[in-house]
Amino acid sequence: MLQVIIAMLLFFVMMFGIGFILNMLMKTTWFPIYLYLIVLLPLGIYYTWSSGMSWQDNLAAYTYVDILPAIAALIGAYVSGWAIRVLRKSGFKMY
Repeated sequence: MLQVIIAMLLFFVMMFGIGFILNMLMKTTWFPIYLYLIVLLPLGIYYTWSSGMSWQDNLAAYTYVDILPAIAALIGAYVSGWAIRVLRKSGFKMY
């Protein structure tokens, strides 16, 4: 369980950092969430998908060890957009 908590923390920090940098460079707010939902999550599912199993069996093969870090990464992407938005409202134009 400790390893899952550490993985969740790492995925959160990683997506927050990547999202913050992308938001600064591209002058967007919610791009990291779109990137995560449209590109990264489907790629992660595609590479772990087994063609020898049915659709239901493939989905049932994901456990909380797979799902919790993915949720933490999504939360990190959201928090990076929220942080950029707060900084912009506070008057920081470089963000």
